[in-house]
Amino acid sequence: MFQFKASIVMFWLFYSIVAIQVVSAQESSDDLLLTVPALIAGSYRASMELDIPEPAAGFCAVPATAQAESIAQPDTVIGNGSPASCTSAAVVAAVAKGGVITFNCGAAPVEIEMQQTAKVINNTGPRIVIDGGGKVTLNGQGQRRILYMNTCDPDQIWTTPHCQNQDHPQLTVQNITFKNGNSKSETQYDGGGAIWVRGGRFKLVNTRFENNVCADAGPDVGGAAVRVFSQYQGLPVYVANSIFGGSAETANVCSNGGGLSSIGVSFSIYNSWFSHNRAIGNGANPSRSGTPGGGSGGAIYNDGNDFDLFLCGTTIENNHANEGGGAVFFVSNNRQGTLSIENSLLRSNPSLGFETANYPGIFFLGRGNPSVVRSTIQ
Repeated sequence: MFQFKASIVMFWLFYSIVAIQVVSAQESSDDLLLTVPALIAGSYRASMELDIPEPAAGFCAVPATAQAESIAQPDTVIGNGSPASCTSAAVVAAVAKGGVITFNCGAAPVEIEMQQTAKVINNTGPRIVIDGGGKVTLNGQGQRRILYMNTCDPDQIWTTPHCQNQDHPQLTVQNITFKNGNSKSETQYDGGGAIWVRGGRFKLVNTRFENNVCADAGPDVGGAAVRVFSQYQGLPVYVANSIFGGSAETANVCSNGGGLSSIGVSFSIYNSWFSHNRAIGNGANPSRSGTPGGGSGGAIYNDGNDFDLFLCGTTIENNHANEGGGAVFFVSNNRQGTLSIENSLLRSNPSLGFETANYPGIFFLGRGNPSVVRSTIQ
């Protein structure tokens, strides 16, 4: 018995020393963030095993602000251990309540068929985390958007007189799959087939998006997977270790931005994969005479004034745009926005209408030229 207790003491002594060393080293080496995020955070984090291709230059270190949030003390646990206990109604109620949300649906993966859109109430939280533990899929059944947050929607409660620039709610979606979202019936807040966000802060970590759709046509509507507006103080949306599409059978499709779409919002995207997503509108933006418009940004559609797109350790391949930017459509109206690409691979992203010379699959109007470091664009 004494030897057993001594072993425990020695283990915890060793663990404490290692933890102290890692936290100290974090200040001088971001590389540790990619390999030991749970140790640094001091809590267990479930994660999905996503098969994301690694670019030749390697994955990038993920900054702490872009990593998964702690779920050590959940406010709501959906389910009692059985798949049947994990229902659409439970998801909708939990999201409306806010706080940290986890799932207990049994050992096997579970798919929850959403009967209505889960909507964030703006005076909850302010921190809202939805963590699927790597086992949960939310399925919009091809009938509805899956998740919605809008600080400027009075139905979701206004909490400040400047709804377009407030620091809450802070929504993180992690370790979960969104499938078959459909926002084609949405007219006031269009786009965002799976997720639509305006205001506060928003982050995606270890997420997968499959077969989500939004409007087939329109000059500015976009984001079959995700559409975002009005992030607090212009801070970026973080996307880490996530998959958009992945195959022809799981493609996300919209008029613009098969994966992501935004107006005036910056994205910092780490170690993610965009594949086979499609922008199917036609006529571009502004629409050519006699056309409905759209068709740009097969994977990513960025428009507005002051915003930046940063891609690091990310692969964008086999996406398609009927008009401009089979991979990325980037238009900064005041020409102050920047596009930076590091340790990434962009290939085989046809733009049937137009793209920027020497940058296959990219249409760019911004400050200077895109910055390309240790990356391949072909």
